[in-house]
Amino acid sequence: MRRPSTHDAIVIGGGPAGTSAALALARRGWAVAIVEKSPFPRRKVCGEYISASNLALLDRLGIGDAWRAEAGPEIRRVGLFSGDTTIEAPMPGARCGPARGGFGRALGRDILDALLLDAACSAGAEVFQPCRAVAIEGDGDGQAVRIQPTGGKAGDEATILRAPVIVAAHGSWEPGPLPSQLGKVNRPSDLLGFKAHFTGSSLPPDLMPLLTFPGGYGGMVLADHGRMSISCCIRRDRLARLRGSLAAERGGHVSAAEAVAHHIMATCRGARDALEQARLDGPWLAAGPIRPGIRAGYEKGIFRVGNAAGESHPIIAEGISMALQSGWLLAEELGRAGRKAGRETAGRRYEAAWRGLFSTRVLAAEAIARMALGPGGAALMETVVRNFPRTLTLGARLSGKTKPVPGLDVSGLAR
Repeated sequence: MRRPSTHDAIVIGGGPAGTSAALALARRGWAVAIVEKSPFPRRKVCGEYISASNLALLDRLGIGDAWRAEAGPEIRRVGLFSGDTTIEAPMPGARCGPARGGFGRALGRDILDALLLDAACSAGAEVFQPCRAVAIEGDGDGQAVRIQPTGGKAGDEATILRAPVIVAAHGSWEPGPLPSQLGKVNRPSDLLGFKAHFTGSSLPPDLMPLLTFPGGYGGMVLADHGRMSISCCIRRDRLARLRGSLAAERGGHVSAAEAVAHHIMATCRGARDALEQARLDGPWLAAGPIRPGIRAGYEKGIFRVGNAAGESHPIIAEGISMALQSGWLLAEELGRAGRKAGRETAGRRYEAAWRGLFSTRVLAAEAIARMALGPGGAALMETVVRNFPRTLTLGARLSGKTKPVPGLDVSGLAR
């Protein structure tokens, strides 16, 4: 076993939630370790849209200029593609800060995650990649994290990292041995996530539509370098039936991604029109099941950020925003508490701040998703939006797309 390494904080997960927390702490002078199981760059099941209200935070994290240079066009309209219906409405602009009146944009996770991790390295964070955290144990006043190279054998040499602060930023989709990871229980109603990039799409560059189709929902947005990103969720039981019927029709095996793509094209005219001349850029990705809900932000000595702390239905396209902002919120509270003490107090304050910032959008997402997935819900949604298109604009506001990030003033500088 390799000699133990000691840090002020260990962050498990190198996505937007983990790197925003690590970066903010490293900038405060903390000795931070990041443990990331995958090599970068990597693609990820994700909608890829980032609201303009995050621009001050991106600047504070040191990647604002790179994001501006790389991200896709401004999204000025929100839409609904459902059956044969296509409806559009204005996207609300940011309320304050350097992006006041501005609009969100999309950037692939293969680019965004690398930008954030590089910034964290530049700020002094030590990165262990690709490595997986396989155990967390008490260690006096702190905790010890056992890590091993990803893909290695059970008997491979392990490294022990020690720190008083452990941050779980590993998401909610993958079960594992850590106390902060969720157990895996398969249910027919589980929502499974899928995502793909296309080039040559005819989707208007300033439009981000919500897609609804039997058994699921999704979204489309033009991201970086002309790539159009489509991401969606579908019920496990609906997907099983689709695969079975399509396999019988074609006389052979049908993958889950094939069944999902065929279903969307067959039932959603707006998506079909946008993808008619498009070309798939890389393979379809799959993940899940999605576990929406609010979880403990601090429990058993472990802080949680991103989806590990709480997850909204991705129907509102706020996953990256919540990840970035939760990491920032935690770093703010830990910074107030100090390196060696006050974890319980910091945990309580962080949980309260998290709920104050995110609970409304989590509840709004659940209500919209229930409507989209319920019997007759998509038809009701179509009727409401057709008669009141500005409902889409209101939904964008309720989802938090115009809400400023706490702890940043209007100029984007820390208070």
